[in-house]
Amino acid sequence: MEAIDANVSSTEGFGVAEKIALLTFISAVILMAILGNLLVMVAVCRDRQLRKIKTNYFIVSLAFADLLVSVLVMPFGAIELVQDNWIYGKMFCLVRTSLDVLLTTASILHLCCISLDRYYAICCQPLVYRNKMTPMRIALMLGGCWVIPTFISFLPIMQGWNSIGIVDLIQKRQFNKVSNSTYCIFMVNKPYAITCSVVAFYIPFLLMVLAYYRIYITAREHAHQIQILQRAGAPTDGRPHHPDQQSTHRMKTETKAAKTLCIIMGCFCLCWAPFFITNIIDPFINYTVPGQLWTAFLWLGYINSGLNPFLYAFLNKSFRRAFLIILCCGDERYRRPSILGQTVPCSTTTINGSTHVLR
Repeated sequence: MEAIDANVSSTEGFGVAEKIALLTFISAVILMAILGNLLVMVAVCRDRQLRKIKTNYFIVSLAFADLLVSVLVMPFGAIELVQDNWIYGKMFCLVRTSLDVLLTTASILHLCCISLDRYYAICCQPLVYRNKMTPMRIALMLGGCWVIPTFISFLPIMQGWNSIGIVDLIQKRQFNKVSNSTYCIFMVNKPYAITCSVVAFYIPFLLMVLAYYRIYITAREHAHQIQILQRAGAPTDGRPHHPDQQSTHRMKTETKAAKTLCIIMGCFCLCWAPFFITNIIDPFINYTVPGQLWTAFLWLGYINSGLNPFLYAFLNKSFRRAFLIILCCGDERYRRPSILGQTVPCSTTTINGSTHVLR
């Protein structure tokens, strides 16, 4: 997400009470992002079962990207927003802006990879999934999530490619003569706006929509098969080795997984779409989008970096249990039941070599 600052100060004219409320909200967002993403990373590192699930490699890398956003990007943006002044110099402004674009784009690409991984896991046969999602391919995908954003962040921003043709306009808006303030302005020309938005948002968004659409279709088909099995009197007494029970159980879990991913996709669109739509439109309307609107869309995108951990916590039973164990200092009540127990939790299954526990 490109951190395009306001045409004029978005906090100009704010009173003390408004600035305190704004600072409280921003601090809560930053704290939520830091603690939530740290919790995800610690949970996967400590929980053996979570480490066995291939998707969680993407989730840990995603959490790391979001953690860096909350530590390296948000605080400086918050300080400028509240103080109505940029005090760290031109070079650090370029570095901070480059980090913003790099890390938020990496976050989006991780979400795209997670959707593709789930597509292969749910919509393809187990052998296809194992052949597609090999350790080498996962490593390449993770590498791409970090390398590709550099070509639309540090490289063009440090070279000034984003400002070709609008240098005078940028210089004019970097200073406010009335308040004697300096701003970290990041404005983009039309070619950069289109290229960056397509790479950072629209292509990943299209792939995610296609993947989730296929997952949704597969879930509907499996839901229909569940109804057929139930009408045919398929046993439901929970014996894990019965083929009909295994099929029904897997289909139910895949349906729940599809619903979970749809919720994550909805939050993704809500947080990121407004910014990237405005990002493409603004250069074509002579940069007339109000500064307050830019600031609102920018922080709405930042909220996404703190939202993902809570989505996993509330929608994934494995993560929820791991979080409770960490927060409750290893309380035995939240540990997994022994594999020698008499029953198997109805929400636990294995899909293409990955253990899934969804509520």
